[in-house]
Amino acid sequence: MVNMNGTLVENQKKIIAIDNRGLNYGDAVFETLRFSGGKIYFWEDHYFRLMASMRILRMEIPMNFTMEFLEEEILRTIDSSELKNTTFRVKLLVWRKTGGKYTPSTNEIEYAISFEKLDAPFYIISESEYEVELFKDHFITSGLLSTLKSTNRLINILGSIFAKENGYQNCLLLNENKQVVEALNGNIFLISGNNIKTPPLSDGCLNGILRKQLISIIKEMPEFILEEASISPFELQKADEIFITNVIQGIVSITKYRKKEFGDKVVKLLLPKLNLTARMG
Repeated sequence: MVNMNGTLVENQKKIIAIDNRGLNYGDAVFETLRFSGGKIYFWEDHYFRLMASMRILRMEIPMNFTMEFLEEEILRTIDSSELKNTTFRVKLLVWRKTGGKYTPSTNEIEYAISFEKLDAPFYIISESEYEVELFKDHFITSGLLSTLKSTNRLINILGSIFAKENGYQNCLLLNENKQVVEALNGNIFLISGNNIKTPPLSDGCLNGILRKQLISIIKEMPEFILEEASISPFELQKADEIFITNVIQGIVSITKYRKKEFGDKVVKLLLPKLNLTARMG
């Protein structure tokens, strides 16, 4: 089932208008959520990020769009599934109502909630090879709009095609200043000795929910020094470990970049703390 503006509709019957602004202009934002153990991971962070994104895009936030209302709508949608005690990937999509061209006729919004089954009930470490390369055909523009989870994802799509065609598991994206910003599907962290580094939001990286959680966790670990600073491509091969974070997979260790192979010692320290935070949060 899919929740369309509060009405549950069977998947095969869901209808989006041809003049939908999200479809025509990318005038939409979304949250990708992980539901496990009867709860939405980091729901408060997701909710406030969504509200901030809608305000930045000048969307009109309905009075009933409270954290409690949206959580109830998500849970009601999940409850329509016949799969009980299951882990789900949930997508909450918000777009501006139909009308106008580049200039909208209204700032009022509509929304949809959908979900799909996930296998692992908690975050795990994959032992599979995970090789990445830089994607240099197009660049992310540094600044506020790039930090939003909007439906404007052409660079991510083209980078994913490049990775698939060349046998890579992921690609790293650069901004216009040739700084490493993020991966195709998540934020990036570099570990060198006891220093852990991640790009700042000002470089154009996504304002990731797991990025925020890992920053908080690392700051509580006195053996590490966390730095939010620009990352040059030249730093990649000098790192001891590199990992990617997103709310669905948790932490993904990069095993190889060009001729350099990486370990996952620190990732194995962080993952139990992340799982504990997810369950407690």
